[in-house]
Parts: sequence; structure tokens; C-alpha cells
Amino acid sequence: MRIGLPGTGSAVDRIVEQAQQAEADGFTSLWFASAVAGDPLAAIAVAGRATSTIELGTAVLVTYASHPALLAARAAATAAAVGTPGRFTLGIGPSHQPVVEGMLGLSYATPGRHTEEYVQVLAPLLRGESVSFAGEELRVNSGAPAVPEGTTVPLLVSALAPRLLRVAGEHTDGTVLWMANATAVEEHVAPRLRAAAQAAGRPEPRIVAGLPVAVHDDVAEARAMAQQLFAHYGTLPNYQRILERGGAAGPAEAAIVGDEAAVTAQIEGLFAAGATDVWAAPFPVGADRADRASSRVRTRELLRELTRA
Repeated sequence: MRIGLPGTGSAVDRIVEQAQQAEADGFTSLWFASAVAGDPLAAIAVAGRATSTIELGTAVLVTYASHPALLAARAAATAAAVGTPGRFTLGIGPSHQPVVEGMLGLSYATPGRHTEEYVQVLAPLLRGESVSFAGEELRVNSGAPAVPEGTTVPLLVSALAPRLLRVAGEHTDGTVLWMANATAVEEHVAPRLRAAAQAAGRPEPRIVAGLPVAVHDDVAEARAMAQQLFAHYGTLPNYQRILERGGAAGPAEAAIVGDEAAVTAQIEGLFAAGATDVWAAPFPVGADRADRASSRVRTRELLRELTRA
């Protein structure tokens, strides 16, 4: 099974240690959020120099925070640092209104149109092509970034709604998800994404499905902890919609929890629903620090076993 983990850490040594351990354990990927180390591309460049096989991706970089021509140049430099073609994957997304308007001070009035135009500029630049584009959101005339010969940068979009699933299928290598359970993947994400890719004559797209995971015998206790840790996602409209697509009342219901057999079945269910990859975000469950540490070890051990299945 293609199973990855979140990339975390702020110290360089910790980032390197984590990447090397994940690679040694057989995990296929690490996925870095936009805030990791101040810039996840820096973290990925460092981790890439210290590893040789594990995929390193962003989940996700916020489109509004960087012009697509600048991001293409940054991505090309990161890919060159990582070295092996295709081992660095760029995941992007429009984020959410509180981030874009509240933190960045920009308008979030048209995130769908913004992201579609952004992808139409970024995707060809990542292929080493120059771009002349005039849209309603972006006007760009840019030469191709200096992508080293033989280097490729796969592109994924955080696509939860129909428009961006179409965009991802038409222009990119697929989607990287968060809070989309097996029902949402099977009934909403996979059919739309694959139909768009097929209509555009593109290869079968990737579906990288991210969910919180905890191996724990007391399911009610695990879901209560998931509610405590991930409730914020349930307040954001984009996640509310994908949770609703999956029939989940909130993040706690979408989380993968249970004993080893139950968690295995749920992860297998994600792949059966159409996911090509799972990035599992282990979270601790327990009454005290020792219990929570034991919970993390138990979850990681099962995930490591599943990567070898």
C-alpha cells in the first residue's frame, strides 16, 4: 500500500531525522503543510538531500501567498535540490477565507476562478514551458523557469468541490485531500476527477487521501480525542462540504480509529474507493503522556506493516 505521513518539525536536524526514519520504515511519502519550517519547500529541499527514495510533497502550499511564476521557480529549485525526478510533488490549494482575508488581507471572493487560472499558469511552467496568459484574475507573461534537464514536478490540487476536481483532472496529476473519507472519495472525488482527466486525454489521476488515524481499542475515546484535536476543520466551509459528502457530521466521524483490524479495514476501504495513496496523520489517544506515546507507537507500527502489505 502507498501510505505516507505528515512532514513536521522546525529544526533542520529533526526534519532530516524524520525523513530518514520514514524512508527506512518503508513509508512512501511525507506531506508537508504550508507552515512547516516557515516554508515547506526549504524543509523538503533539506530532507531531499538526506534521503533517496521517499516522495516529499506539500499538502498544501497556499496559492494566494505566492505568484504562480514565483512558485514555479521555487518548485524548480526544490526539485533540483531533491534530485531524483518526480520525488518532489507540489500540492497547492486556495486555503480558506480566514487565512486569505484575515491573515493575508486579500479577497477570497472567487477562489474557484482564482485557482483555475493559477493552475493554467503554473502547470505549463512546471513542464518547462513559457506562458502568456490573460484571465480575469491573472495576467502573466513569463519565460520557463530553469528546470534542470530530466527534472519533473508533479502537480496536485487540493480539490474538494466539483469545479476544482474538474480543474485537477484537466490540468494536473491529481488531487491531495484532507477530511475526505472513503464514501466521499468513491461517490464524489474519484468519478469527477477521473471523468475530467479522461475527457482531457490525461493519464489516470492520483488521489492522495489524508485523514487522522489512531489505533486504539476504545473507539469512543479515540473519536472524542479526534473531536478535540481536529474540530477546527469542521468550522471551515470547504471541509464542511466534503465531510457532508462523506456522510460525516464532523472531523471526529471522518477519522480512522479502532483496533488494528478495524483501522486496516478502513484504510483498505479508502484504496477500494479510489485512493491511490493515503497520507495518514497519527494522533495520540490516552489519559496521560505515557498512554498517548504508546498510542502513537501502536499506530505507526500498524501503518508501517501496511506499507509492506
